[in-house]
Amino acid sequence: MMIKINIDVLLVKRKMSVTELSQKVGITMANLSILKNEKAKAVRFSTLEKLCEALDCQPGDILEYSKDQKVTS
Repeated sequence: MMIKINIDVLLVKRKMSVTELSQKVGITMANLSILKNEKAKAVRFSTLEKLCEALDCQPGDILEYSKDQKVTS
């Protein structure tokens, strides 16, 4: 199971840079990079709210659940 983070897709749709998003949300480039590269273990609701406001989207536009495609034997 996996939670996918679609920040890259939303940035392209909004024609926004990572730097601009970082400034609007008020988080460091390093933390934003960790989040967008799916290395984060958690996301605060306050951060998610700021991301939604900056990207003019819903939480479900940023976070996507998908089942792991690996087959276990």
